[in-house]
Amino acid sequence: MELKNSPDPVPFCPSWIPASGHALRHVGIHFDAVRAIGLLGEEIAYEVMQFTDFQAGPIVRSGIGERSMYFLLAPGTAAGHRWPPGVEAMSRSARGDAFVGVPALGGGTWPLDWRSRPTVQDPFVDGALLHEMAWLRAACTETRSPGPGGPAH
Repeated sequence: MELKNSPDPVPFCPSWIPASGHALRHVGIHFDAVRAIGLLGEEIAYEVMQFTDFQAGPIVRSGIGERSMYFLLAPGTAAGHRWPPGVEAMSRSARGDAFVGVPALGGGTWPLDWRSRPTVQDPFVDGALLHEMAWLRAACTETRSPGPGGPAH
């Protein structure tokens, strides 16, 4: 799998992106989020980016802990899909408050960075495409995993 990031198009900086460093943003206000953990998140991000010619909209990568990918969708859209195991919708309609770390477009933003940046044409990740790719990659992961007491399928 090639770890290619989105090219840097004409700078686009929505109001929810901090000028420097990173900041927590309340999910459901400016965007909903879908979190995919670990290798599954990397695989889903790659599939979505490849399908969109590396113009996928905003995908934030966390470099610590479970190393999650956060796919930022238009507000009010993430809860409209049933997501596979290992993929979680984060929206205003979910229980409790949820926050996502958002990095600046430049400078030191560790442990967060942009796997794909928002653009004027793609201010958010396409929820239907993300849903399809998440189920596709989750099915591939299940097929590779050994079943109880048996070899991988």
